[in-house]
Amino acid sequence: MQRQVARAIEEAQRLVPQPKLIVFAAFQFDPEAAKDIDQMNWPGVTFIKAQMNSEVLTADLRKKTRSQSFWLIGQPDVKIEKLKDSNQEKYQVIVQGFDYYDTVKRELTHGDTQNIAMWMLDSDYDGRSLFPKQVFLLENGSGEGWKKLSRELRTEIDPTLIKKYHGTKSLPFVLGNHKRIAVKIIDDRGIESLKIIDSKDFENSN
Repeated sequence: MQRQVARAIEEAQRLVPQPKLIVFAAFQFDPEAAKDIDQMNWPGVTFIKAQMNSEVLTADLRKKTRSQSFWLIGQPDVKIEKLKDSNQEKYQVIVQGFDYYDTVKRELTHGDTQNIAMWMLDSDYDGRSLFPKQVFLLENGSGEGWKKLSRELRTEIDPTLIKKYHGTKSLPFVLGNHKRIAVKIIDDRGIESLKIIDSKDFENSN
């Protein structure tokens, strides 16, 4: 997908007159493609990611389908705190929500943390692949997500770990060699959004 994004930009740059808006539509965006779109810098041109409803693939097999074929979601609203009570320089990530555009109501809506089903933290993002070091299943903060997973896997999950991995605040972590983190959220509709933050920008995220 990253190559497709690059080719789309090359083609758009040959257009006359210059486009003012470029929309990338896909059923899923891989982390690198999403990052390239979010970091695109073309003065006068706006770039938007539109995630397509997977039900479009089976619309002819369904009696009823959702009214929205596309969703527009912004990057996660993330706060980073530096922990002082440690000999080692550690950080914590707090996910505060996300914004998305409601294509039916035609208005920008703030998604609360209760609308987040799952989020992941890669504390040493290498710029190529997302490798989550911490994974959180929210289910309205009840820990029910981990309980459901335990039932599906037919295994036991340590209840003390469930308490640690069902909130919106990460466990303390030390930055990896790449000095960059990635936070990915999945909302209750299955829509994904990714935010990549370099350590030099940590203060701006607070």
